[in-house]
Amino acid sequence: MTNIRVIRHPREMMDFSDAARARGERIGFVPTMGYLHEGHLSLMREARRRASVVVASIFVNPTQFGPNEDLSRYPRDFAGDCAMMESVPVDVVLAPEAQDMYPARAQTWVEVTELTRGLCGKGRPGHFRGVTTVVAKLFNIVKPHLAFFGEKDFQQLRAIQQMVADLNFDIEIVPMPIVREPDHLAMSSRNAYLTAAQRRDALALSRAIATVRENFAGAQAPADIVKLATKVLSRPGIAIEYVEVVDAETLAPATSLQAPVLMAIAARVGATRLIDNVVLRQESSPTSR
Repeated sequence: MTNIRVIRHPREMMDFSDAARARGERIGFVPTMGYLHEGHLSLMREARRRASVVVASIFVNPTQFGPNEDLSRYPRDFAGDCAMMESVPVDVVLAPEAQDMYPARAQTWVEVTELTRGLCGKGRPGHFRGVTTVVAKLFNIVKPHLAFFGEKDFQQLRAIQQMVADLNFDIEIVPMPIVREPDHLAMSSRNAYLTAAQRRDALALSRAIATVRENFAGAQAPADIVKLATKVLSRPGIAIEYVEVVDAETLAPATSLQAPVLMAIAARVGATRLIDNVVLRQESSPTSR
């Protein structure tokens, strides 16, 4: 039996948050799709450090999955997730049903346009519209003071930061660095899909990140970075979706390496789509994201 309060309905969550705010509590929020790992827990622990009430959501959001994507087989383990959250501890988990998040005649979407055109947005039409819509709804339901997002999904983070600024949400967005496995693979719920052989192949993504970081000082142009990473990734078992260098703020293709840039990778290992990235700055040591 978990000590975490489980709330299923948005109205109950809103009432809880109203009461917490009236008491002067500071609400920290971590939205997730569940099947938690250490990366999620690092966000929750930071929320615990910075807020007096910690809320996490578990909702596999159907609107961010394309018709040929893995909605039906996305890993789920609600009891295991609650056990992990008790170690933080999290105070409340919001776990709504899809019909309560998306009523039958709903017509409204929230969309960030320019930041979501490239990178993952090119190959996943509608994905980021689903992300920003559900996050906007969760923000209105949970009413947090702070919300925590990992930098592995860097384009998602930037889209949410833009949405919060554009729509005047009174919420501080707290970016958190990528958490990696001992073998340096970026933590992801989708890592559970990988066979042992595919897991070894997937390490090419983190090796590409390491190679780029080590050689960034000698790079003259974004194309040099792309060439370095592509060479590491070009091996049996890896199907590269993209390797791109973009401005770390606008996510537009980088024309030089003067401003901070994001080197982002998306690749398929077997049927599993994985992403990784690193932010590179000329003035100081590169920071892995």
